[in-house]
Amino acid sequence: MAEYAEPGASAMDDQRPEFQKMIERATDGDRPFDVIVVHSLSRFFRDAFGLEMYVRKLAKVGVRLVSITQELGDDPSQVMMRQVIALFDEYQSRENAKHVMRAMLENARQGFYNGSPVPLGYTTQEVEKRGSRIKKKLAVDPVEAEIVKLIFRLYLYGDGQSGPLGIKEIVKFLNSNGYRTRRQARFGIATIHKLLMNRVYVGEWIFNKREAKTLKQKPVSEQVVIPVPPIIERTEFESVQRTLKSRRPNITPPRVTTGPILLTGLAVCSTCGGAMTLRTGTSRNHSVYRYYSCSTAARMGKSACPGQAIAMDRLDQLVTEHLCNRLLTPERLAELLASVAISRAEKAAEIDSRVTALQTRKTEAEEKLKRLYRMVEEGVTEIDELLKDRINELKEDRDQAEAALDRIRPQALAMGEIPPQAVERFGRLMRENISNGSIEFRRAYLRGLLDRIEVGEDRIRLIGQKATLEQLIAGKETGRAGVRSFVRKWRTRRDSNSQPPDS
Repeated sequence: MAEYAEPGASAMDDQRPEFQKMIERATDGDRPFDVIVVHSLSRFFRDAFGLEMYVRKLAKVGVRLVSITQELGDDPSQVMMRQVIALFDEYQSRENAKHVMRAMLENARQGFYNGSPVPLGYTTQEVEKRGSRIKKKLAVDPVEAEIVKLIFRLYLYGDGQSGPLGIKEIVKFLNSNGYRTRRQARFGIATIHKLLMNRVYVGEWIFNKREAKTLKQKPVSEQVVIPVPPIIERTEFESVQRTLKSRRPNITPPRVTTGPILLTGLAVCSTCGGAMTLRTGTSRNHSVYRYYSCSTAARMGKSACPGQAIAMDRLDQLVTEHLCNRLLTPERLAELLASVAISRAEKAAEIDSRVTALQTRKTEAEEKLKRLYRMVEEGVTEIDELLKDRINELKEDRDQAEAALDRIRPQALAMGEIPPQAVERFGRLMRENISNGSIEFRRAYLRGLLDRIEVGEDRIRLIGQKATLEQLIAGKETGRAGVRSFVRKWRTRRDSNSQPPDS
């Protein structure tokens, strides 16, 4: 004789440890049980198909299922009755779930907390009492909120001794400095990654986001966004999301993010465009030397590309010295900003002209519509098919002009004038940051300045964007998107969406 109890587990499926343990023991070869006794069939299973499947599985090894509140035999009529009861149990369970979910959705729409795990940085606060029910909302926990802010700050800016930290380094920093989770456990990589992606920290607590059993995301129309007090500024949070996305292994290879080489992911061969990767060799006196070499030549041979090679220390020094002495001086930065301002002014003039034309087009369409509506109201004309078509044409013209205005207006936002003190301070900090510190720290700043470094036989070209430089000096985000740098072939057939091969 044995007893199996599993309080709180749903009988709608068989993903129950105690249930599976009971079934496994009952079907053992030594046949320890003759009968499984339950209070009611709904306690055993609330799915008609699942109930019948397990009843037959037990019957094959000579074990009967008996309900003490529903006395049923094994003759055909009793079997049919058991199946009918199982169908009603399943229906009742699904109906109860539907009503409970409706109540929880309404509770969420009113801004109340539904009882899921509280994220780090928040606590629950009683705000209202309705009869015996206490309504709660999320409130900021001042102590834990500081830990959350620290995690975001470390990911974006680092600890002051290095550049921005990766998730693993943040975990090491927190655990080594005595920080612990709410349950006094050490932090882990998955915990920090989930925290950095949680939109609750910008004031958006999302309820009913996923299916409870399958974890499949539900449609946005079924989700409820509950406003909560934010802990992180939205601009800072979005910057973290862009960085997380850019560091995904399927977008940026891990060697570029965490590798020990300064120009990894930046240096390319000017002949073939292939990445310059690290190679090592040994001299006659057995000293090891390292150099950047064209990966295409190394992978496919000299017939694919003659290949470029340069000592690693020499290229690193040439790049950093050129940036410090030729680009990051106040005079050169001011010159670049002036050229950007000229091109921006020309573009702004074009945009203003386009905005004026679109505004005129929209106003004319609205005026014509008003005149037509006035004629109909005053009885001058009646709405026929021809007039309907004309009204629809004018509406479409107005909507098109309005949509075009919505697209073009953000482009018209001009960058404010940058004071000389900010330019000089930016140049000084950048010269220091790309020359000193850890490789990861220096590489993060180089990738902010440069798009790529083309290494030729007798020339090295540093390529970046003036507009990006301007945004960096102004302290704005520069989120860059592009083709994955480690994909060897992209759009090989010049199509934007790859099609399956003909069969």
